[in-house]
Amino acid sequence: MMNSKILEVLEYEKVKNAVKQFIATENGAKELRQLVPMTDSAKVQNALKETLDAVNIYRVKSGIPIPRLEDIDEPLQRLKIDATLNGREIAQIGRVLRATREVINFFADLPDTEVTVETLNGVVDQLETIPEIEERLNSSIEGNGHLLNSASSELRRIRAAITRVEGEIRQRMEKFTRGSQAKYLSEPIVTIRSERYVIPVRADSRSRFGGVVHDQSSSGQTLYVEPEAVVDLNNQLRQEQVAEVHEEQRILQELSALIAPYADTLKDNSKVLGHLDLLNAKAQYAHKLKATEPQISTNNRINLRQARHPLIDPKKVVPNDIRLGGEYSTLVITGPNTGGKTITLKTVGLLQLMAQSGIFIPANENSTVRVFEEIFADIGDEQSIEQNLSTFSSHMDNTIHILEHLNERSLALFDELGAGTDPKEGAALAIAILDRVRQRGAVSITTTHYPELKTYGYERSGTINASMEFDVDTLQPTYKLLLGIPGQSNAFEISRRLGLDEDIITQARGLVDQDSQDLNNMIKDLTTRQKRAQKLNEQVQTLLSQTEEYNDTLVKGVERLSQQRDRLLESAKESANQIVNDSRSEADQIIKRLRRLEKSAGNFKENDLIEAKSKLNALHQDTNLKRNKVLRKAKEAQKLHVNDEVIVLTYGQRGELLRQVDAHHWEVQMGILKMKVATDELEKVKPERTTKPASHNVVHRTKSAGVKTSLDLRGKRYEEALTETDRYIDAALLAGYDEVTIIHGKGTGALRSGITKYLKQNRRIKSFEYAPANAGGNGATIVHLR
Repeated sequence: MMNSKILEVLEYEKVKNAVKQFIATENGAKELRQLVPMTDSAKVQNALKETLDAVNIYRVKSGIPIPRLEDIDEPLQRLKIDATLNGREIAQIGRVLRATREVINFFADLPDTEVTVETLNGVVDQLETIPEIEERLNSSIEGNGHLLNSASSELRRIRAAITRVEGEIRQRMEKFTRGSQAKYLSEPIVTIRSERYVIPVRADSRSRFGGVVHDQSSSGQTLYVEPEAVVDLNNQLRQEQVAEVHEEQRILQELSALIAPYADTLKDNSKVLGHLDLLNAKAQYAHKLKATEPQISTNNRINLRQARHPLIDPKKVVPNDIRLGGEYSTLVITGPNTGGKTITLKTVGLLQLMAQSGIFIPANENSTVRVFEEIFADIGDEQSIEQNLSTFSSHMDNTIHILEHLNERSLALFDELGAGTDPKEGAALAIAILDRVRQRGAVSITTTHYPELKTYGYERSGTINASMEFDVDTLQPTYKLLLGIPGQSNAFEISRRLGLDEDIITQARGLVDQDSQDLNNMIKDLTTRQKRAQKLNEQVQTLLSQTEEYNDTLVKGVERLSQQRDRLLESAKESANQIVNDSRSEADQIIKRLRRLEKSAGNFKENDLIEAKSKLNALHQDTNLKRNKVLRKAKEAQKLHVNDEVIVLTYGQRGELLRQVDAHHWEVQMGILKMKVATDELEKVKPERTTKPASHNVVHRTKSAGVKTSLDLRGKRYEEALTETDRYIDAALLAGYDEVTIIHGKGTGALRSGITKYLKQNRRIKSFEYAPANAGGNGATIVHLR
């Protein structure tokens, strides 16, 4: 377990408090209170994957449906010693049972959504429903713990009796409050004293009502009297109320005994629901913080991309890229005060604690963290007055403790290492301490003002300099971390901009040794170069992003065109083959008739029939439509040309093509109108042979009294019935009928099936269905003709 001091220094509890605002259950709050950073990589990875599942669920389904639930551990513990729970406690258990069932059903329905759950299904599998207990509690008790009338038949009878008696008492009391005797009352009201109904009687009128005095006003002018007329009813009411209490206690005992055997299961359910509730809270916190899932590094590298401190206002915080590990394990940050060095230090430490607690971090996607066994920090002025330690002594005491416990799985954070003493000695101590940290194999980040540590960052392998950028023009820090560049001294430049005499600045420069001046000039040049390189890199990244976007658009466009082409080809194949199949089916019917005629007349040869059938089969379309001459010819015939006659499908009118406006539009002359029409709204037609205006041909059907509207096939043989049906349909069409009925009977169903098959294959049939139950049901078929 990680040391508690680091949690206090980095304000870890404030992050937990931010998560707490989204907690709904007592067990969830309890688990959050016990939450600490984990040091086992497998556990950290599992915790982050659980949070990822919860984040995905929150994104699509607004979270796991967990209501507010109290902690039921204490009532369940009392059940083990045969205690009787009160109504509120039993109601709490009922809510846990309902929540358990709802969560199980919620996860069972998740596969039907776009949510992908990798880890939480195993957690939900631990939940166990108890339907019989849940059903009994639902019918016995309300959410506030009040027992329902349906809890038992005796309770229902008692409460009905109480309602009836109270009604009788009110009726009798109304005679006193509204009748002629109301003038003897202090107020015309009915109230309760000692759990009995009474009326407020003036003291001088006490004898008019008889009964019992239960109370009097402070002045003694009003007596609260139970009239003699309702004494018996009040006695009866009181008896029923006592019976109600006894029955309610009996029901609570019965329900407690019913729940007791499942105490352990209910406790486990409550704990799992609390865990899911905490994951819900982590997901909502991640959404609020715009946090992402940190990746666990496999090569001990920290790479935080645009990391932000979670406790600073997002509108004010400046994000930074922070890298540590691999080529260098020691980071030395220099720069002016209030430039953001300490915040950077705390950001790294706190984001590590969050990640190792299964909490998403405020950084860009694909940020990586390590799993540290310990994180140590010496940050801020921890001077101890009680121990009479100076600032330097206090920091050195912390540093000694850190050095004693460091190992290769430790992260050490030093703020102003070696400060508080002589600069030369402080710098030397800081260098020696950093060397010891490196010898222990630990990772460290150090902030400092000492110029000697800038050189240290260049000379020591595995160490890198960094600085907090300072804008000399505005005399303000930018809070940007510059990796690879130590902080430069801006004292002379700032003094000049503030108006200090140039002679004083020149004299001061002369007092600074040449090495320091050269170092500052080198840092200034490096800073300028890095800004230029960073600007060029941003431009390159922008161009690269645009290029990738254009490439993706082109690839997707080609894929869509290819898919559309394949769909059109397949559709053409299916349409062509359907036409051929329909023709073959009709031809089969004709051939059957010819064979019957051949048998009767002997005028046809079998080889003629086979040849006819072969020609029909040859019409079947190959899957390679490029070789299909018929379709190519049909496609060519449909190509549009100037002066072609077309039907404008939108208006159902004929027109003549004047010119092609573009690849997708033509100009069409329709009567006196010229219109621009989309190509897919045009259908090429043959020219009319007359000069009469285009009109639609209408076929009028004339009904014939010689054809009945129904055909009765009952008693007919199969072949005979089909032949007769075919002839009847022809006659009905010629007669102009829109609807006819074929009566085939129920029987074995063979004739009905044959009729159904024939109707499906006949293109002249619009639709058909069985007759209504009162008109023959499935013994007759109603046919709708085209």
